[in-house]
Amino acid sequence: MEINEKTLQNTIDAIAPLDEKAVHEALFIQENLAKPPKSLGKLEDISVQLAGITGNINADLSKKRLLVFASDNGVVEEGVSSAPRSVTFAQTVNLTRGKTGAATLSRFYGNELFVYDVGVNADIREEKVINKKIAYGTRNIAKEPAMTREEALRAILVGIEAAVTAKADGISVIGVGEMGIGNTTTAAAVLSVLTGCDPAVVTGKGGGLTEEAYLRKIDVIKKAVSINEPDADDVIDVLAKVGGFDICAMTGAYLGAAAERMSAVIDGFISVVAALCAARLCPQAKEYMIASHESSEQGYRKAIGELGLSTIFDLKMRLGEGSGCPLAFRVIDAAWFVLHNMASFDEAEIDDAYLSEIRKIDAFTVKGDK
Repeated sequence: MEINEKTLQNTIDAIAPLDEKAVHEALFIQENLAKPPKSLGKLEDISVQLAGITGNINADLSKKRLLVFASDNGVVEEGVSSAPRSVTFAQTVNLTRGKTGAATLSRFYGNELFVYDVGVNADIREEKVINKKIAYGTRNIAKEPAMTREEALRAILVGIEAAVTAKADGISVIGVGEMGIGNTTTAAAVLSVLTGCDPAVVTGKGGGLTEEAYLRKIDVIKKAVSINEPDADDVIDVLAKVGGFDICAMTGAYLGAAAERMSAVIDGFISVVAALCAARLCPQAKEYMIASHESSEQGYRKAIGELGLSTIFDLKMRLGEGSGCPLAFRVIDAAWFVLHNMASFDEAEIDDAYLSEIRKIDAFTVKGDK
């Protein structure tokens, strides 16, 4: 375990602040593009963030990869999910065949999709599924810890390794997704502990539940937290006691991306909880994160608020799998393209002296606007 703890700490220690020189250069360019100040909103913010992440105003961001980590969760024994555990196996394979929602979007937009088995409760013989199995699913958190601390660390390192591999392959932006029946329960449990919120506040209906099953899900999470007594100040302890292998690996992917100076796109609820875990382990890591969409799962708003991030869009999505990432990749492309291709005031032959006064103040927000 000491080796894995040290490897994790080495990754955390390698995470540096955004490159200030590149940030200032991007801000200067944005200020001089032929448009009212800040009129492209989040597109401007993203372009500046990308410059700071890469440290290079002319970085090639063309190669993107969605990482999906698949695992089963023992807590499904408690009836917290409408889908049977076998769906994890089926959809893990279908991801590699381009048949799931996230896979279809990835295929449509042409970005890479890598699928990792970190704990599916089956032997997968599909060549395209990368075997990093820690165990055949976690244990039932309503009865005992999901995994050992050593297993949690090993799963985190799978995610770090996936990010390092992506960087070595020339990838500049990753998306972080998952596949695992029961993982909205584990994610809600982790979020409840990390934020101190009552489980009812952060627990949603996942893939769909009757009201009776939903109330049972909340009770199961309360029981899991009570029985396992995770230490809210120790993220690894929380993940090991009430989390899942998928959430652990996703946490590692965010940390690995930040250490490698890559952007990491957050998908939905499970993805954002993993992002929060990464940020609790290393606050600097959140500067490398871009939140794609506003998940309909109610705990998402709490987690994204804890991170202090805002989403790019809201399409009322709640699929998971990393399905919001291919869409966000295109917004990222647009933000970067505008920075490099929109005309400056000089190129547009416009005298921008008329903006000198309004640049000093907020001249665009109407009082009372929200």
